[in-house]
Amino acid sequence: MRSRLLTTSILLPITLLIISTTGWAFQSQNDAVNSDTGSQPGTAMIAANTGAKTSTTVKDPVGSDFVIGPSDVLNVNVWRESEISRTVPVRPDGKISLPLIGDLQASGLTADQLQGIIKRQLKDYISNPEVTVIVQEVKSRQINVVGQVAKPGTYVLAKNMTVLDSIATAGGFKDFAKTKKIYVLRVAPDGTRTRLRFNYKQVIKGVKSKQDIELEPRDTVVVP
Repeated sequence: MRSRLLTTSILLPITLLIISTTGWAFQSQNDAVNSDTGSQPGTAMIAANTGAKTSTTVKDPVGSDFVIGPSDVLNVNVWRESEISRTVPVRPDGKISLPLIGDLQASGLTADQLQGIIKRQLKDYISNPEVTVIVQEVKSRQINVVGQVAKPGTYVLAKNMTVLDSIATAGGFKDFAKTKKIYVLRVAPDGTRTRLRFNYKQVIKGVKSKQDIELEPRDTVVVP
């Protein structure tokens, strides 16, 4: 009997010590994880159990001074008014349509200017409307660069972009590009096409720098 009591008195403190040490190690591990992730204990588990999602924001692909044109796609968001908020294309006549307001001129304005107009017109229907307008897709100011360039395709026409700028944007020439026979194909409003010559080697030497013209929407730079 004394032997059993003696054994129990020795084993009990050892067992308690093991349990205490294990609990301390587990807590230290959790604290380390929370410290590395910068979250409070249980944050990941709460997010998983509630199915919480992070919010996403539509980014504006153009600068604040960009002027909206026909075919551009706009994201109009009115806070807490999902029935009014929508993504709309700018029609060929330069207008968009929104609930409550109807047709509204968008072409020729910046996103901030259009945002202010929508806000003022919605005040007749909504108290203190919060409006955000973002140019989601730029289709009114595009150029094409085709032929013997590294990355042929359609590009947004940046402000004051020249032929040289467009070639650089398209990744430069391929090995067998005929740099003396480049031309810009320009489409007039009446549909007629004009070919504007561009001799790369002369331009970079400063011989015919006037050939490095400022591009216009719908221009196509052709590199044979």
